[in-house]
Amino acid sequence: MVEKSLWMQNVEANPDHSHWYVQRFRAMAEAGKDLHGEARMIDAMATRGARILDAGCGPGRVGGELVKRGHRVVGVDVDPVLIDAAKEDHPDATWIVQDLAELDLAAAGEPEPFELIVAAGNLMAFLAPSTRGLVLKNLAGVLAPEGRMVLGFGAGRGYDYREFFSDARQAGLRDDVLLATWDLQPWTATSGFLVAVLRKGDDA
Repeated sequence: MVEKSLWMQNVEANPDHSHWYVQRFRAMAEAGKDLHGEARMIDAMATRGARILDAGCGPGRVGGELVKRGHRVVGVDVDPVLIDAAKEDHPDATWIVQDLAELDLAAAGEPEPFELIVAAGNLMAFLAPSTRGLVLKNLAGVLAPEGRMVLGFGAGRGYDYREFFSDARQAGLRDDVLLATWDLQPWTATSGFLVAVLRKGDDA
């Protein structure tokens, strides 16, 4: 048994949190807000019809848009309320309730590796600190040999960038491109946000 994610600890403290989160993004979509910056970047990186894992998919905001753009998406989240919303709003993708720290996609009928993995929405900061390295290893384990993983999270959320880079290296991943935004602004050590494009290392 792994430590519960910070997200699920929040849900236990406030059972309405997940429902609020779903309605927040549905309201933003109805108001015409641009919610697809992450999906545009991932789509630009992908071959047509790519097999993509949306890790920590929430209610399917990113993965659902990637399906509309012609990709084959599997989304995974630990929160069943968010997965139910993803199934309702984006029925053409595959949505699975699993903890990324105990990831077993083969058991869920998805044994094939992924060309791209995206983890948006500050996923890394919502993990329990004790599971961050394990989650990176699990994601690396389902990434195709020439695939790429893209993770985005903000500074000041309890996960120092240097610690993240160390965890990524220990998971067999190496930096490919480091950005400060999903619209490709360059990253520096003082950036308030990190979008890290990672590949498997030569010895992974």
